[in-house]
Amino acid sequence: MSKPLTFYTNPMSRGQIVRWALEETGAKYETVIVEFGSEMKGPDYLAINPMGKVPSIVHGDQVITECAAICAYLGEAFPENGLLPTATERSAYFRWMFFAAGPLEQAVISRALKLDVTADKAQTLGFGTYEDTIDTLEGHFVKNAHVCGDRFTMADVYVGSHIEWGMGFDTLPKRTAFEDYVGRIASREAHKRARAIDQALIAEREAAS
Repeated sequence: MSKPLTFYTNPMSRGQIVRWALEETGAKYETVIVEFGSEMKGPDYLAINPMGKVPSIVHGDQVITECAAICAYLGEAFPENGLLPTATERSAYFRWMFFAAGPLEQAVISRALKLDVTADKAQTLGFGTYEDTIDTLEGHFVKNAHVCGDRFTMADVYVGSHIEWGMGFDTLPKRTAFEDYVGRIASREAHKRARAIDQALIAEREAAS
């Protein structure tokens, strides 16, 4: 008997990344919508994620938070779907997943908040400069169709979401390598299903308000 899987999210959040990851696995899961504010910071949800943020998943007696960690966990929990890296793909898989969770997110947030990163401070930051971070990411996709080369893996869900959202919100430049990559991953049926589910939830909330 499979373990129950519960997905805590809000459709207007990074939970969209995990929704896509879940749809890629084909796993059955229950969705619990957690509202921003008092519900997300309330005792019931804080017992699951003390940070009071979504997404989180509970799989049997395992609690996993943080989008990158959830994606990696789901790949391992449902290996039959071929989303894990092969032995030769592991280096790229972990390198770029953690690059997106670390340097890329830091660089984008710092720029969005208009934080002044002077040349003398760049050495102390995990991402160095925004320009170096984006050029490094672009360089990979100039040479590779996916994170791990020619094959889609769970790393593409996480890294690809950063790039797709970044271009959508103008926090990443619309470079050809990024646009081509997003075109490939966004054409996946699991991606379409996940986006349709969340867009429908958003539309319901807007109609209700």
